[in-house]
Amino acid sequence: MKRIAIQGERGSFHDIAAHQYFADEQLQLTCCDTFEEVFDNVRRDPTVIAMLAIENTIAGSLLHNYDLLRESGTTVVGEQRLHIQHCICCLPDDDWSTVQEVHSHPVALMQCRSFLANHPDIKAVEAEDTAGAAEYISKYNCRGWAAICAASAAKLYGLKVLEDSIEDNKHNFTRFLIACNPQKADFLRPLTETNKASIVFSLPHQEGSLSKILTILSFYDINLTKIQSLPVIGHEWEYLFYVDVTFDNLTRYRQSIDAITPLVGSIKILGEYRER
Repeated sequence: MKRIAIQGERGSFHDIAAHQYFADEQLQLTCCDTFEEVFDNVRRDPTVIAMLAIENTIAGSLLHNYDLLRESGTTVVGEQRLHIQHCICCLPDDDWSTVQEVHSHPVALMQCRSFLANHPDIKAVEAEDTAGAAEYISKYNCRGWAAICAASAAKLYGLKVLEDSIEDNKHNFTRFLIACNPQKADFLRPLTETNKASIVFSLPHQEGSLSKILTILSFYDINLTKIQSLPVIGHEWEYLFYVDVTFDNLTRYRQSIDAITPLVGSIKILGEYRER
């Protein structure tokens, strides 16, 4: 059995992603209110695995999670992409004529903006979690309330789905990272299948500094799939670059890391894993 710490309640998209990644395995979930709490669980118990969203095709990158990942001391051992589909659900005795409020995570509300605009009589209320909103409505029998969440969460908490697939963009995907204590990493990832890495490095604000790094990666046939820059707090005009790369040859990838290391202020490999 694997112990997984997620942000959100059972039935949340983190829960769904965890069960997709660890398909056919028994999971013991630790549901957390915040991503800080997720990493606190890993620190307290090295056997716990963290599952965290890192980017969404509509909302973009979760910048705070990049910093949490870098500071956590964990190692990324995998990724999971999940197609995000939202429904609106309520208590079985409620319907469109009685629903006055809809509760959900602010990102979910944003992803259903057009749907909500077509229902101006329903007040949108922010909550900490999609599935958590559904659980609260069910637990406290909140008449006149609805939740936006996954249809599986509605079923889990005994709610009635008023309408499914209400998200504005049907090509809505979230990418999750799986991270763990470094000493447990080799048990969770087959190094022979490794073809992707997440890296963070710092660069001064100097002309051509980033271009040199990208040129070297290109020389070693390393494919850059994502780059995200964040300022280094307290160091004016210095930036951290979070980079995802893919490669066909593990040796050449490691040679490329050796080649760029002298040119950066600092560098850290957040994880090496198999692309999904």
